[in-house]
Amino acid sequence: MPAPKKSPRLHPDLAEVLLTEAQIRRRIKALARDIKAAYGDGEFTIISLINGAVMFTSDLMREIDNPVRLDCIRVSSYGAKTKSIGTPQIIHSLTLDIANRDVLLIDDILDTGKTLKLVTELIRKLKPASLRTCVLLDKKARREVPIEADFVGFDIPNKFVVGYGLDFAERYRNLPDIGVLKPEKQNAAAWATG
Repeated sequence: MPAPKKSPRLHPDLAEVLLTEAQIRRRIKALARDIKAAYGDGEFTIISLINGAVMFTSDLMREIDNPVRLDCIRVSSYGAKTKSIGTPQIIHSLTLDIANRDVLLIDDILDTGKTLKLVTELIRKLKPASLRTCVLLDKKARREVPIEADFVGFDIPNKFVVGYGLDFAERYRNLPDIGVLKPEKQNAAAWATG
């Protein structure tokens, strides 16, 4: 007799779970197959937007058997807010030379499009052979810049989500599921007092 399916435990600060750990893992395997089909057996460079995409990038890389190089860019776009702060700022840029190399840019979430646009423009100036983009979550309702990702894990509604690398005020990144943060927890001032 098979073991009963484990239902996700709802963290007390979440209003609901949108995506379970199992759903995320299944989708990452499918994304890896799509990426493999796009690149064949060739080498490519993965550029991860951290901190948010660190878990997604790590799990996705484990599903890809191509030779890959990894570099990271750090961008600040939310701070301690639930909405983008306007113009994203690049805090730490690349260390690898990507000229004439195939590049896959990975981010956790595509919402306004400002961060992905900023980083793709930066990468294109470095003259890669090709550039594709991969996001775990696509929140189309928040798009302000006309940009789409080449590979998308999940389309999600316009709700503020945390978990699996996504944070609010640097908290909740370690949750295995992706859930909607309760409205009363979406206030950085509440965290300042402990």
